[in-house]
Amino acid sequence: MDTLLLADYERKAITKNFKAREFILAVEAKMAQMPGTLYGRAAAPLKHTFFDGGYVREIFMQKGMTCTSKIHKYSHPYFILKGDVSILTEQGEIRYKAPFSGITLAGTKRVLYMHEDTTWITVHVTKGRDIQEIEDEIIAENFEAFDRFQIESGLEEVKLIEEET
Repeated sequence: MDTLLLADYERKAITKNFKAREFILAVEAKMAQMPGTLYGRAAAPLKHTFFDGGYVREIFMQKGMTCTSKIHKYSHPYFILKGDVSILTEQGEIRYKAPFSGITLAGTKRVLYMHEDTTWITVHVTKGRDIQEIEDEIIAENFEAFDRFQIESGLEEVKLIEEET
């Protein structure tokens, strides 16, 4: 599957599917109750790289791992450098194999299952260099916080513009 197909799939994420959101949150809550559940950096190692005006976040997730993603305030590119992953979003399930790239639309939350060891990279626009400050800037604590952020920021509906060369 190429980037164009991903964009078509992810473009649908603009429409809120509250039933799917509830299911994703229920999966996350159930995982939190399981013995031996790891969170954050303990669950998957992160590598942080900074450049003028931006931040690159690389995460390594082991085969067999199930996790949920953060809710990002802004759309951003992602790259699957290595691996095979099934992803559940508000729009349903899809499976990607590396190499792959796409755009995460603002407000997207995912459940991910790694069929193989997976390396996933995201790129974010920021002038920050402190990880906690960057996370506060780009990540919403929950869907309610994301919706408030959109209203308070005056951000319009997420739009994805794609050009082929």
